[in-house]
Amino acid sequence: MPPTVTTVTLDVARYRPEQESEPTVQSYEVPFRKDWVVLDALNYVKDQLDGSLSFRWSCRMGVCGSCGMTVNGQPRLTCAAFLSAEPSGPIRVEPLRYFPVVRDLVVDITDFMRKLKKVKPWIVRNEEKPLAEGEYRQTPDQLDAYKQFSMCINCLLCYSACPIYGLEPSFIGPAAIALAQRYNMDSRDEGARERLQILSEHDGMWQCTFVGECTKACPKHVDPAGAIQQYKLTSAAHWFKTLLPWGMK
Repeated sequence: MPPTVTTVTLDVARYRPEQESEPTVQSYEVPFRKDWVVLDALNYVKDQLDGSLSFRWSCRMGVCGSCGMTVNGQPRLTCAAFLSAEPSGPIRVEPLRYFPVVRDLVVDITDFMRKLKKVKPWIVRNEEKPLAEGEYRQTPDQLDAYKQFSMCINCLLCYSACPIYGLEPSFIGPAAIALAQRYNMDSRDEGARERLQILSEHDGMWQCTFVGECTKACPKHVDPAGAIQQYKLTSAAHWFKTLLPWGMK
């Protein structure tokens, strides 16, 4: 933005199902401040200009993941998208792509929650040791093995960036696979084989064509595309072992 700019225009997607059958665009003039992010501008609109505008946000610190939207065509956390970093001219704010719009910038994430639960993103134990034996301790190396994938905040930017999810809504998606890999690589977990069976199904990891847009969009550098490729290698190795004379045990 030029330093002389004092205001900026937000072109915001509006959808009010009780009033209109299709989304529209409404423009708002907001103050331009160097330290403001898009979320600040949306809150200004909500508080000062139009209280009917609907959007999600919570922490404003890039932790909760709830303020994900499409900013100038790119899936972004609006709490991290500075007005000063955007091109001059109107800043277009829309809901995340590929999700049903509930109202204005709010999308329905039911599909993601169902798929996330399917991969069992929690520690699975076949048998718990007695509490008297203490905690399941880990070395720093064991923690480092999965730490990157544990940084996912479920912001859904990777789904909005994924062309496969856009074309095949049944695809289980990058975040769910990355979180499955997070637990597979945890030394305390014993659910890897069960997750592998789930993610080897038709709508699992093999639908990914490794475009890599999910990794580019991830604000926490989780690298969902890398997790998917690791999973594919594990699956291929598992399949190969079944062809050996002694098979899989």
